[in-house]
Amino acid sequence: METKHQVHNLIILDESGSMGSIKKTIIQGFNEIVQTVKGIEQDFPEQEHFISLVTFNGRGQKVLHFADPVSKLEPIDEKRYQPDASTPLYDALGFSFAKMQSVVEKLTDFNVLVTILTDGEENASREYSGQDIKKTIDGLKLNRWTFTYIGADHDVERFATSISITNTMTFQKNEADMKMMFAKERSSREFYSRNIREKKDTTNDFYKDDDPKK
Repeated sequence: METKHQVHNLIILDESGSMGSIKKTIIQGFNEIVQTVKGIEQDFPEQEHFISLVTFNGRGQKVLHFADPVSKLEPIDEKRYQPDASTPLYDALGFSFAKMQSVVEKLTDFNVLVTILTDGEENASREYSGQDIKKTIDGLKLNRWTFTYIGADHDVERFATSISITNTMTFQKNEADMKMMFAKERSSREFYSRNIREKKDTTNDFYKDDDPKK
């Protein structure tokens, strides 16, 4: 039986209180990403895509999906995404990276695409520091992990750079801007899968301006 190339889509989503004003748009955007990834899997049949969704706030992390085949995913709704409390971003990243490492550590034919979406900087972590996260990301990028950071209401590029992430996108918290952001995110995923097929670099330039699908 032919083994397909596994692509793990790990989405780490801020569920702190300040995300409440854009809750419906976030839910819609995630569900659209799932549909996009389902389409990508059909367009690139040599690839097998999995979705992991971890949300976080001051009450801890919630694993809504982990390494689930995208073909079997159902939409999330407002019952499963309820913003509240603070933003322990480093702890959420450390938790999610370790959990995903346990999934792919024995694989040889894989890529991991990490998408972090937040509207604020770290303010409540207890287990991990920024240096811990930067060191982990630096190491994982050497082994076919790609990291992207999407943010609002803070200096997105500065913060992402501080933890060694160069693929960034900023959005304003209004419906029109967020729709544009999610559209760009989806087209970039298609470009990413094409790069995997063509064995090109997948670590950098995730949000390419000359993306042919844009």
